[in-house]
Amino acid sequence: MSPAFDLEVPPSGLATLVFDLPGKKVNVFTRPVLGELEELIENLLTRTDIRCLVLLSGKQGNFVAGADIDEIADVTDPAEAEQGARLGQRLFQDWNGLAFPTIAAIQGTCVGGGTELSLASDYILISDRNDVRIGLPEVRIGIVPAWGGCSRLPRRTGLASALDIIVGGKSVDGRKALKIGLADALLPDATFLYEVRRFAEGVLEGRPPSKKRGDLKSTLLDSNPIGRNIVFGQARKQVLKRTGGHYPAALRAIEVVEVGMRRGLEAGLRAEARATGELAVSPVCKNLIHIFKMMEASKREDVAVEGDQQPIREAAVLGAGVMGGGIAQILADQAAIPVRLKDLGATPLATGMAHANEIFQQQVKRRRLTRPQAAEKMNLLLPCLDYSGFQRVDMVIEAIVEELGIKQKVFAEVAAHVGPEVVLASNTSSLSIDLIARDTPKPERVVGMHFFNPVHRMPLVEVIEGPKTNSRALQIVVKLCRRLRKTPVVVQDGPGFLVNRILTFYMTEALWLLDDGHAIETIDGAMTDWGMPMGPLALIDAVGIDVSVKVSHILAEAFGKRLVLPGWVDTLARPDRLGIKTGSGFYLYEGQARSKPDPAIYQMLGLPTPDDESDQGHLVDRMVLPMVNEASRCLAEGVVQNPSDLDLAMIMGTGFPPFRGGLCRWADSQGLEHLAAVLQQLTERVGERFSPSEALVEAIEGGGLYATYS
Repeated sequence: MSPAFDLEVPPSGLATLVFDLPGKKVNVFTRPVLGELEELIENLLTRTDIRCLVLLSGKQGNFVAGADIDEIADVTDPAEAEQGARLGQRLFQDWNGLAFPTIAAIQGTCVGGGTELSLASDYILISDRNDVRIGLPEVRIGIVPAWGGCSRLPRRTGLASALDIIVGGKSVDGRKALKIGLADALLPDATFLYEVRRFAEGVLEGRPPSKKRGDLKSTLLDSNPIGRNIVFGQARKQVLKRTGGHYPAALRAIEVVEVGMRRGLEAGLRAEARATGELAVSPVCKNLIHIFKMMEASKREDVAVEGDQQPIREAAVLGAGVMGGGIAQILADQAAIPVRLKDLGATPLATGMAHANEIFQQQVKRRRLTRPQAAEKMNLLLPCLDYSGFQRVDMVIEAIVEELGIKQKVFAEVAAHVGPEVVLASNTSSLSIDLIARDTPKPERVVGMHFFNPVHRMPLVEVIEGPKTNSRALQIVVKLCRRLRKTPVVVQDGPGFLVNRILTFYMTEALWLLDDGHAIETIDGAMTDWGMPMGPLALIDAVGIDVSVKVSHILAEAFGKRLVLPGWVDTLARPDRLGIKTGSGFYLYEGQARSKPDPAIYQMLGLPTPDDESDQGHLVDRMVLPMVNEASRCLAEGVVQNPSDLDLAMIMGTGFPPFRGGLCRWADSQGLEHLAAVLQQLTERVGERFSPSEALVEAIEGGGLYATYS
């Protein structure tokens, strides 16, 4: 194989080293690449003709993507993982000890081992391109930066900034990198190589720039033990609040950084290697890597290219509610296309436009957009009360009221105002795409495009393929989702599609637990302790009690005796008690903030005030195992293509705990035979709705959900 590194040493002594891994879109540190780098550094240690060395990338938009994640996934021996960490450390220590100055010139994404090699360099220069990021995301796959990142970054940026990046698994842009001292210069991309050369020449002439190392506040905190203790204590408190202790890498990273700060660089490196040896073989690490690989796979093109497909250049959204306004906003923001936002009245149009503007202003506040950029994107939204201009759009997304008859009428109506090849997408969360398209000319262009609320935050889009939907419409929607930086999962038409179908069994069982006398906070606490971002009753409040009850009835009608609703469920949805949007539901709210459970809910539903001493494991089984049962049915019915897509959809759409690897992967890890036995016990103790499904039994015989349905 061709070498990954190309060294050029001109007579001036200003050498360049280009990293360009053959056959790959990005540079990664594989074992062979590390072996080549080791030989290269041994050579560099003996060179006397190099006065300064600039490290560059031969990949467009990428500097170095870090270590090969497949090699991390395959390691099962802690000693092997620790040895791999020590190898990288030794190489980067040797790089750091070269007799001449080294410059990392970053003109693309630089993460993980790429950032650590840069930290081992004398200078870091970054392009001012908007898409350039530099960071240490290792905790996101369950390990810590172990090639010097935990030990060197605090020395460069100060402790607080370093912990923010390391513990949060974050990447920062060039401006932020310069501000915190991670970069020595931010150079214009148009003349980047010229400016790098000028910088290097300045270094050779003995006039290197002064190195910024964090701000005065961080310097004062870092310089004394009391200040450091405060920073470490706050970091631990924030991690525990955010993760509930379910992600050990974040806490371990704090510990490793503390060792390096207190006992020196070499002690820090040893702590990095030990931590990685232990973490890399843990179930959490393997699960997080599994999710990472699923997400990467979802980005690949998986639908055959149609020759007549054109990119979406202009779109329209029907319905200017919260969902419609959110969809219009993200189309303008991420796709940068004009969007006609249509509704029947000026008041809902004003509401939808205000919602979109609020999101843009939040981005300005967080410095993700400038005010002129936000105004430019906002100007792409074109509110209208009729179909004027619809003949120019390439796609229409419907986000109106969840009533089948109204949707059928609107789809037939809009078809008369757009071209015959224009894709018509519905944001329905539960209604049949086939029935929605019934009265629409050319129903093969009708497809589901189910966004989750809030649109600008939730990464999943369910792309629903109706029985008549053609591959062209499906591909256009999938590609648009990726353009919007969303994760598309293709599912088949059917009651509740995938996510809402599975989730309804979970939330309905929470209502039955309430009926059985368990307290609101006990039910929700069992699931947040298990790792869910919020409990099922809080989730019903967030979705809207009226919406949740309506969807539950639709699915109960479809699934019969296996989805039975408590008799009092229709008394939940009162006009003044719909959840967050009215300020009360199962909980009371102050604005958007949840305060406490509402004790009045028990009397309202005719339930006794709970006197709760619950077995948390029993509560979790009753809520989680129905999801496993229904997931197996979805796989057997072909609602979703494979367990990986199902797991990705549940993680992205419901916040299913990533550290558990996904619903199917978790179920397989627990042993399906064991889970079926628990379901059978619940069937006998609670009711027939827990009876193990035929699909689950088939998966047991097949060796697991992944083994049977992949």
